[in-house]
Amino acid sequence: LTKVSMNFAEADVLAVKAPSRHRLTPRCRYFGTCGGCVWQHLSYPGQLEFKRQQVVDALERIGGFAGVEVQPAIGADDPFYYRNKMEFSFGVRWLTREELDAVQEAGGGQTPLERFALGLHIPQRFDRVLDVRECFLQSEESAAIVNAVREFAMERGLTIYSTVTHTGYLRNLVIREGKHTGDRMVNLVTSEDRPELMREFSDMVRARFPGVTTIVNNITTRKSQVAVGDREVVLYGPGFIRERIGTRIYSVSANSFFQTNTLQAERLYDATRELAALRPTDSVFDLYSGTGTIALHVAGDAASVVGIESVPAAVADAQRNAAAHGVTNCTFMLGDLKERIVDDAGWLEEHGPPSVIIVDPPRAGMHPKVVERLRELRSRRIVYVSCNPATQARDLKALCADGAYTIERVQPVDMFPHTMHVENIVRLGY
Repeated sequence: LTKVSMNFAEADVLAVKAPSRHRLTPRCRYFGTCGGCVWQHLSYPGQLEFKRQQVVDALERIGGFAGVEVQPAIGADDPFYYRNKMEFSFGVRWLTREELDAVQEAGGGQTPLERFALGLHIPQRFDRVLDVRECFLQSEESAAIVNAVREFAMERGLTIYSTVTHTGYLRNLVIREGKHTGDRMVNLVTSEDRPELMREFSDMVRARFPGVTTIVNNITTRKSQVAVGDREVVLYGPGFIRERIGTRIYSVSANSFFQTNTLQAERLYDATRELAALRPTDSVFDLYSGTGTIALHVAGDAASVVGIESVPAAVADAQRNAAAHGVTNCTFMLGDLKERIVDDAGWLEEHGPPSVIIVDPPRAGMHPKVVERLRELRSRRIVYVSCNPATQARDLKALCADGAYTIERVQPVDMFPHTMHVENIVRLGY
């Protein structure tokens, strides 16, 4: 045992006496050090079993719902190379046990270049990065781009941004890929604008990776580690990639939210549409609408859809996507959700009340005042899509209080194989 608290304990495995029927040899050499694929030693059917149980536990223990039927989790056809977006960090290199032994054998100490890393953050260590040379989450091309960018930076002696001193240049490398379209974006996040260097960077990427369709430089002076720029410079291409979900092709810019697993997103949206069971006369609110993927996916089944999103780039993408597909019954609004549906009565009178509400909030769930407002709207049906069953169960408890709504269907979807995360869809009836 390494940590004991009131409600849980943490421990390290010393030995496996008898392996579970689900235990496998991990494919990745970084398993156990990198925090990306914490379940890679677990068979994929076993992962799906545990993820369904995670939803059951959240509903029972947090939501207080007993005996709710939870469907088997919808799994992926291929649990590897599924991500369409990866964020890599520049930082001080974390030494594996083998690397540390080699350094000590050589007399100890590292040069600045030897301490330079581009990869993934070590769990619970914001100040250390595992220097990743291969990864089975996005694509082989993505891994090659990471290695080429590392080489470019080290050859020029570029500095790493420090969250302690708030100095340094390089912050993040973000790669987006259109799994259906073949588009690929390389986004370098830096702390300042250096146009001449970025021209060299763009030329290098284009020469070595002709499949890259756009290159951008996001620039931020924020002290946080979020890989989002305050300003964006498009170095090459349109500044966005295209990706197809279902029959529609979407434009996705560097800072827009888009489901990370394209193939599973199609299944997630199909399940959402099925659970919404829309009628041709329905008016729909799509809350936390992002780039409009859910709204456009269900638009053909409803009379009108209003999407609300707080990120300007995402709203612009949603409007562009609607126009590109000739969808005229979708309206996308910029604004904080609490301000729109809680504080702005005039806006709600103009656009509502909706007969069906679809919500897909961030991991933190919904603001309590938004939850209360949804209860007051008394829509016929709410479809709650969540990437965090715990906060979803908390919100569902409030929505269902005093019999306001009841849970009708629960459908988990595995968007992130080899991780403990699970997406979950719940339909509420009034």
